[in-house]
Amino acid sequence: MAQQLTAKEPTADQIADQRIYTQFGVTDHEYELVCGFLGRKPNYTEIGVFSVMWSEHCSYKNSKPILKKFPITGPRVLMGPGEGAGIVDIGDNQAVVFKIESHNHPSAVEPFQGAATGVGGILRDIFSMGARPIAVLNSLRFGNLNNDRVKYLFENVVSGIAGYGNCIGVPTVGGEVMFDESYEGNPLVNAMAVGLIDHDKIQRGVAKGVGNPVFYVGPATGRDGIHGATFASVELSDESEEKRTAVQVGDPFMEKLVMEATLELINSGIVLGIQDMGAAGLTCSSAEMASKAGNGLELYLDEVPQRETGMTPYEMMLSESQERMLFVVEPQHEAQAMEIFDRWGIICAKVGKVTDDGRLRLFHQGEEVANMPVTALVDECPVYNKPSAEPAYYRDNASVDASAFAELTDLTGTLEKVLGSPTVASKEWIYNQYDYMVRTATAVQPGSDAAVVLVDGTRKALAMTTDCNGRYVYLDPEMGGRIAVAEAARNIVCSGAEPLAVTDNLNFGNPEKPEVFWQLEKSADGMSEACVILDTPVIGGNVSLYNENAKGAIYPTPVIGMVGLVHDIDHIMTQKFKSEGDVIILLGETKAEFGGSELQYVLNGAPSGRPPVVDLAVEKRVQKAVLGAIQQGLVASAHDLSEGGIAAAIAESCISGGIGAEVSLSSDLRPDHLLFSESQSRILLSAKPDQVEALTTWLTDQGVVHATIGTVTGSHVTIKVNGKAGISAPVKQLEKVWKDAIPCLMK
Repeated sequence: MAQQLTAKEPTADQIADQRIYTQFGVTDHEYELVCGFLGRKPNYTEIGVFSVMWSEHCSYKNSKPILKKFPITGPRVLMGPGEGAGIVDIGDNQAVVFKIESHNHPSAVEPFQGAATGVGGILRDIFSMGARPIAVLNSLRFGNLNNDRVKYLFENVVSGIAGYGNCIGVPTVGGEVMFDESYEGNPLVNAMAVGLIDHDKIQRGVAKGVGNPVFYVGPATGRDGIHGATFASVELSDESEEKRTAVQVGDPFMEKLVMEATLELINSGIVLGIQDMGAAGLTCSSAEMASKAGNGLELYLDEVPQRETGMTPYEMMLSESQERMLFVVEPQHEAQAMEIFDRWGIICAKVGKVTDDGRLRLFHQGEEVANMPVTALVDECPVYNKPSAEPAYYRDNASVDASAFAELTDLTGTLEKVLGSPTVASKEWIYNQYDYMVRTATAVQPGSDAAVVLVDGTRKALAMTTDCNGRYVYLDPEMGGRIAVAEAARNIVCSGAEPLAVTDNLNFGNPEKPEVFWQLEKSADGMSEACVILDTPVIGGNVSLYNENAKGAIYPTPVIGMVGLVHDIDHIMTQKFKSEGDVIILLGETKAEFGGSELQYVLNGAPSGRPPVVDLAVEKRVQKAVLGAIQQGLVASAHDLSEGGIAAAIAESCISGGIGAEVSLSSDLRPDHLLFSESQSRILLSAKPDQVEALTTWLTDQGVVHATIGTVTGSHVTIKVNGKAGISAPVKQLEKVWKDAIPCLMK
């Protein structure tokens, strides 16, 4: 095979003799496998292509054994893992499309563009399926906001998310943020997108039909983002700042045009296969489309639009320039496809054709510069079963009683400390930068348990959330994994929706460390069990490994993105207390459970002990009862109890409702334990006085432990414990603490 190499590129022999392939993350063993598949030594372009396709980011070579644990089917699932996004039926020939992905490492070195292109990439995953994006959410993790570098990352990540989402016209409706030293130097930036589609418009990324032309759509290819997939598959280091070229640059206005033109193309009915150029750019999209169709592909790289001169095949194949798509049509539809993109002012170039030889062949300047078997690139990447070892810290924490702290007597002051902790505090500083009302379908705005977006032309709505407490998962990965799924479902139910399915983003440290791999496999066990019991199959997601800083791995953070169906808009529910005289009812049992809690963090700055225990059978019973009560019209407000326990939940419902509450609690627990414990499967409801009897009868019939604890009234939050004073403060005072916490730290 003729090989055309620039003077800057080493020869195949030099790559082998000098082990240059190791610079791309390819091991000696993997290099030998590549040689075996090719029957010779790979040239520079070929080893580059193999390196990104076999990176963890694209191949999941370290996590595939873990991903097999998840339930991926269900009566509503129309498309599970393996495509750009998962799809779930919502009735009436409609479906919801959603997925979550990470842009952690890019955001650590170039926070604005890293976050912005994370949003752009996940939106392309949605509209490449044929769906109209209707919402974006995010799940973010940062270090302590007292750190100037953390402030810089936080401010620019939020700006990047806002800048891209606001410009493209898709509302950013929700998400969650946690602050902890564990994430210092390695923030987590997970973006989730949700779209709507009719069943007959669903697309797949397949290169169908031998001889059919392959088209490139979007802006010209540059040198930005080269080896972005590889960069995401190694630990950050002191040299990571030098890898800014591995971070893509986004253009939301271009993406808007590409999105509209792509949706028009799909609606025309002529598309045989389409996929966005995300991680690994042209390499991944072409190889995966060929693999899924059982075909080969020829690419003519001189036809690839280029915005820089002298680009090599290696650079064109590995570039991750943004807003680009690849699609296949039949020859008779070429002119129609090109006319659509021309009308939208988008580049549309024929760059290849589908073949029947199972090879990915690249041509440049009249020469064949690469020839690789598609199955080797996509389907035969080595899969590793990494060694697993229980960490010493996990064994040590078994003997730690997280509730054994000196009794707190200033309970009002303690509540203010918890409300003022950035993880619990108001996120208005963040979401006020987002346009969450564009398209005018947002029914529940950021700040409640879950966002809710209306389904146009129907009485249905979609609830959506992201959730995970990394401290819980660190202390007990299996229990923490269960809680992540359970809390996401609880938030969906509290919004009046039936939980449908999960997309997950598994953010962990280096899987080559046995203790980290143990965290990964154990958390997957817990998540899988919860998904089975709560009937929320995993329809897709992302794995982000090698998240480490100078002190070690981040807390294991398997973020759960969940979508639920509100069957009738009359069922939409929010957390805020509504009316004077409404009765407050607490569901669930409270125990002294403080491992990984916000109170523990406020007091000690680090998690210890064991997290709360969730009984999934109880969880399912509570959720079913609450959803049924909401659908019967018996509930005025519903709020999940999570960080900060019952004291924080009552305060949040009062603050968001602009009204006070008088609550009286009875328990054998210490007052501080009762107020700030984070026991699971608890929900705070309020109901109109004339509905209380029907509601409590329903809860009793459903076997749910509950207690009437107070009344919505006045302008103060007053909580008594066993008849004695506990917490008393004006709602306005608590609101100021809660709202000012993040803005004050960002000054």
